[in-house]
Parts: sequence; structure tokens; C-alpha cells
Amino acid sequence: MNSSVKATRVHFDQDSMWVDLSDGRIIAVPLAWFPRLLHATAEQREQLRISSRGLHWEALDEDISIAGLLAGEGDLTQSQKTFVA
Repeated sequence: MNSSVKATRVHFDQDSMWVDLSDGRIIAVPLAWFPRLLHATAEQREQLRISSRGLHWEALDEDISIAGLLAGEGDLTQSQKTFVA
């Protein structure tokens, strides 16, 4: 991935997060990939900081890298649940 690709704009619809990139691409990912964003209010989602490496929501404790989005990665902090029979 070209490390110079950065987010320029982020917006949401009911089910997805849309990220405009500096190289002209627009990517969409399901909010279900990021439970903190899925359960946040519209106002909380709008309170983000776009940095050279990605997206950050201080109040939600959420950080999303552009590299991760382009690689198809969702929330990596959620541990896999195992069930004992």
C-alpha cells in the first residue's frame, strides 16, 4: 500500500462508514466491523480526528488505520470467544 494515502473525509449511513481517500478512492466498510461505532450515536461518530495514519475517536476509544481498512480488517481488539461444552 502506498503510505501516502490518507483519509480526507469520513461519513456514515445507517449501515456503513465511508472513507474518502487522498488518491480519489472511496471505501465503505460495514459498521458491524467496528462495534463501538455501530453502537455510538451519530454525534459521537462525527467527533473524530483524521490523522496521517488513520481515524481516531477519543470518546469512543476507537482507532482505525487506513492500512487496516484497505486490508479488509475490522476491529482487532475483540477477542475470539470460545465456548466450553
